[in-house]
Amino acid sequence: MKNIKLTLVTTAMLLSGQILFAADAGEVAKKLANPVAAMISLPIQVNYQTNMGADDEGSQWLTNVQPVMPFVLNDDWNIISRTIIPLISKDTGVAGQDSINAVGDIVQSVWVSPTSLTDNGWIWGAGAAFLLPSNSDLSAKKWGAGPTGLALKQDGPWSYGGLFNHIWSVGGSDAVTANVNQTFVQPFLTYITPEAVTIALNTESIYDWENEQWTVPVNLVVTKVMKIGSQIISVGGGVTYWAEAPDNGPEGFGVRLLFTFIFPK
Repeated sequence: MKNIKLTLVTTAMLLSGQILFAADAGEVAKKLANPVAAMISLPIQVNYQTNMGADDEGSQWLTNVQPVMPFVLNDDWNIISRTIIPLISKDTGVAGQDSINAVGDIVQSVWVSPTSLTDNGWIWGAGAAFLLPSNSDLSAKKWGAGPTGLALKQDGPWSYGGLFNHIWSVGGSDAVTANVNQTFVQPFLTYITPEAVTIALNTESIYDWENEQWTVPVNLVVTKVMKIGSQIISVGGGVTYWAEAPDNGPEGFGVRLLFTFIFPK
C-alpha cells in the first residue's frame, strides 16, 4: 500500500510539474520572439545553402552561435547584448579545390531598452552594432561600427516588428577587401500556439552599398519549447528561400535548423 501511495504521489508531482512547465513554456516562447527580452539564451542556428559559386556547384554550412545576455541598468532600463559568431564550412564547387573551414566576422550588437512598454504597447531598443574581423580566409578583414535599433509589438499569440543595423568599416586592411558599407533589415512575424509552438516568418535582408546589391533570404521556421531534464530548450527547423543574392551567392531553397538553450531568470 505504501508503495502504491508513493507511486501515486510521485506521478502527481511529475504531472503537476509538467502542467506548470506547459504554462511557463508559452511565456518562454513569447520572450524568445522578443530580441530584447530580459532572458539569457544561447541560440545555435545551422543553415545549409546550395547552388553557390560561378557554376552553382558550391554549397556551405553556416552555423551562427548567438549568445544573448541581458543586464539590468536600473529599474527603468535594460542593456541587451547579442553576439553572432559564424562558423562556416564552404565547398567552392571547384574541382581540386579544398573546402574552406573558418570563423566568419563577428557582429556584436548592444541595445538599451526600457523595461516598460510604450503607451501603445510597443517594445523598442536602440544602440550600436560592431563588426569584429576574424581575419580568417572568409573575413572582410575590416573593423566596423554603426547604429542598430528594433521595435516590436506582442498582441496575444502574435509578435511583429523589425530590427535593423547599418555598419560602416572604420579600420582594417585596405589592400585585401573593399570597404564595408551595408544595411541589415529584419522584419518578422511570429505566431505562438497554446502548446508553445512558434511559427516564424522573417527576412534577413542586407543591402551592400559598395556593390549596390541586395541579399534577401526569406525564412519560415517552426520551433517548440520543451524541457530535457532541468534544461529548457527550443528546437525546430524550416526552409530558406533566396529571393535575391549576389552572382556567387546561394540560389533556390536552403534548410535551417534551430537549437536554443534557455536560462530564464
